[in-house]
Amino acid sequence: MKPCTLLLSLLFGLALPATAHAQDAEPKPKVPSIAVNGEAVVTVEPDQAEIDIGVVTQSRTAVDAAGENASKVSQVIAELKKVAGPQGEIKTAGYALTPNYRYPKEGGKPEIVGYTATNIVRAKTSNLAVVGKLIDAAMRAGANRVQRLAFMLKDEQAAQRQALREATLKAKAKADEIARALGVKIVRVRSVTESGQVVRPMMQDAVALRAEAAAQTPIEAGTIEVRASVVLTAEIAGP
Repeated sequence: MKPCTLLLSLLFGLALPATAHAQDAEPKPKVPSIAVNGEAVVTVEPDQAEIDIGVVTQSRTAVDAAGENASKVSQVIAELKKVAGPQGEIKTAGYALTPNYRYPKEGGKPEIVGYTATNIVRAKTSNLAVVGKLIDAAMRAGANRVQRLAFMLKDEQAAQRQALREATLKAKAKADEIARALGVKIVRVRSVTESGQVVRPMMQDAVALRAEAAAQTPIEAGTIEVRASVVLTAEIAGP
């Protein structure tokens, strides 16, 4: 074989794999499909409540502020346990002892003029009828702050599953309707993605309620909305 002929043969042989690789790298045709979303909202009544009740005391010394606070909190806890009963749960949710400063008008170093002690007690109950009574009993015992009141579900998963089922059925119904309108049929479901959210009715920052209030504090639990959203992608084919 002549040198020139040999060179051409080698070049041709090297080009073949590159050509084959380029053919393999060509993108595959997209499978015809439709994507739809389904949303559902399930409304349920709460069966549990959490209340964060605080005792805030101030004094010139840290020892006095903490001592007065401890005395009042002990009374508050005792009263909360009476109202909540054996099924209730009472625990400390937070504690802080901080200095109070006075800042000179003309500048200079701030001066400590006292201390503030804050103790937050969390009461949890499944008896929603006693929520107002818990607040009133705590105020009479020395509490002076309602930090947080939230209603919730003991079993959120059950409501989420229900909302998810309903959202999925709505997505499937949409896909079927679109397929019928297009004159095609659904071959199979290619993918499904979901997300859910629980919306809790909540009262926040009901601060410094007066212990001397004679009327019972009215509390309405309302309802809880559990939302679910599903995106469904289905492969379709002609009739």
